[in-house]
Amino acid sequence: MGEADQKALRVDFDRAIKLRFHGARVSSDAGLFPYRDLDEAAGLTESGAANLFDFRTGSNIRHGMTALLRQSVYSRLAGYEDVNDAERLSVDPVMRHVVGGRAVHRQAASTSQVSRFETEVLTDSENLAALMTMPGQWVDRVRRRRVPRRLVLDLDSSVSETYGDQEGTAYNGHFGCECYHPLFLFNQDGDVERALLRPGNVASADDWRSVLEPVMERYRDLDAAKFFRGDAAFALPELYELLEAQGYRYAIRLKANAVLERQIGPLLTRPVGRPPNRPRRFYHSFPYQAQSWDRPRRVVAKVEWHPGELFPRVGFIVTNLGGRAKSVVGFYNQRGTAEQWIKEGKHAVRWTRLSCHGFAANQVRLQLHVLAYNLGNFLRRLALPASVKHWSLTTLREKLIKIGAKVVHHARYVTFQLAEVAIPRRLYGAILQRIRRFATRPVAASPG
Repeated sequence: MGEADQKALRVDFDRAIKLRFHGARVSSDAGLFPYRDLDEAAGLTESGAANLFDFRTGSNIRHGMTALLRQSVYSRLAGYEDVNDAERLSVDPVMRHVVGGRAVHRQAASTSQVSRFETEVLTDSENLAALMTMPGQWVDRVRRRRVPRRLVLDLDSSVSETYGDQEGTAYNGHFGCECYHPLFLFNQDGDVERALLRPGNVASADDWRSVLEPVMERYRDLDAAKFFRGDAAFALPELYELLEAQGYRYAIRLKANAVLERQIGPLLTRPVGRPPNRPRRFYHSFPYQAQSWDRPRRVVAKVEWHPGELFPRVGFIVTNLGGRAKSVVGFYNQRGTAEQWIKEGKHAVRWTRLSCHGFAANQVRLQLHVLAYNLGNFLRRLALPASVKHWSLTTLREKLIKIGAKVVHHARYVTFQLAEVAIPRRLYGAILQRIRRFATRPVAASPG
């Protein structure tokens, strides 16, 4: 990649400047090393690849499953969402060392090798099932060193626009486009517990059991308070019954109807007096039983009167939480962070880039993007010093991952000379030190 052409390029504004390309000796992604360090500390990609079945045969197999999985995940983490980028990344010195194995001394997988891995090996039904459980398994491996005091699950759907004749694509009237309609389940730390790619024309709550139930089974023996939040699409009697049977406390939005509004009739009358310059909020709680419910449940109402608006804004939440109605609304409103995490997935690791023709191949791509997102989120919450804890995954990609470096080979060592611009040596070192402390924490016993 540029090694053979040693003739320098010149620019006219300053003839003293010479430009040379040394693709195999320089890299723009030297910030991937801390992610690889955290990966090693928790045993993420190695344990994940161990669950994949390698049915490839022949003597020309150059890269193992662990190396291929790492290359697929780390390339997406660095912003290379297209497998065509693998041709250049295969000789990138940082990517070769991150992938490990044969890639260190030769090169990482080529575009054709990565493409076969993602569209043939991982689309095998057994491998795809293992890949879909991998985000949760990674969360478990991190959780064994940081046991949560409580568990909060947020279920939400999203949109991935499609272009052309892709299998499973359909027009969605709510989003107003041809798309897929993926479903995501997050925990309170912003990690994706499980994700599912669905055709574009399904309802928001379609197939929720295949996403939620495996995660609930994993956390069955967790000794912590458990909570669930969802929007009005998940206001389903069978979901309430499942959550109650499993000991979850929940807050799920309800669509307004005439019966519910009659319960809060006095609050729908404009307050007497001069309207203030700020919104006025009122809360009320009452028992309610819809025809499809097996018993009455608590409903919390929130009524907001905004300056300059003729009618109030009204919202209802069905819940089994106790406490004040205002506190229940505050807890439910925190699910807005799940929408923020979905935006980060779209912009930081670009998990809407699902351009394969086959639906199974796009399901694989979504899972790989989710793994890259989780690895990025693990580092953000486990290894970042307080001064940069607020950085988004996009900021981390642009400032940390995208550090330029030159590689120098010695007899015993390989030295990467990093550019010190956005990330100084002190900050980079602090991140590595925090990863070391995480690696030395005692591992809690697995449930059961």
